[in-house]
Amino acid sequence: MKTRYTSLVNVKKNIMQKSERVLQTANANLNSALVALELSLNELKNIDTPTTGQISDFLSARTLLDSQRAIIGHNQEWTKFARNEIKNAQEKLKLDMIEYEKFNYLELEEIKEILAKRKREEAKDLDEIALMTYKKSTTQKETI
Repeated sequence: MKTRYTSLVNVKKNIMQKSERVLQTANANLNSALVALELSLNELKNIDTPTTGQISDFLSARTLLDSQRAIIGHNQEWTKFARNEIKNAQEKLKLDMIEYEKFNYLELEEIKEILAKRKREEAKDLDEIALMTYKKSTTQKETI
């Protein structure tokens, strides 16, 4: 049943579904960031530091450790950004869901009013038909 809110409800539903997709994408992004962080931390644990040898070996190991720490820092920032992205997406989804529910409620209330009006009109028509058939049957009995 179409009401004046039907098209608006459809638009709000589409916006809400888009927000849900954004949230799912943000969750996937966070999962990727967490996996990358875990891998970079494991890689840091796997780096062997020389205990003896030439100074160039020590310097290269130090450079490797520094670059791995930089990667870990980048992945931590990525994780922080992804969590913030999820928070923003959840807030937007919440607002969109409220808007959708508001207009959906208004549409349902209008449908209830339309159905009640139809019911009253149908009862009125049935009363009118009953009255007409009653008059017909009483006039036929009088003529007999």
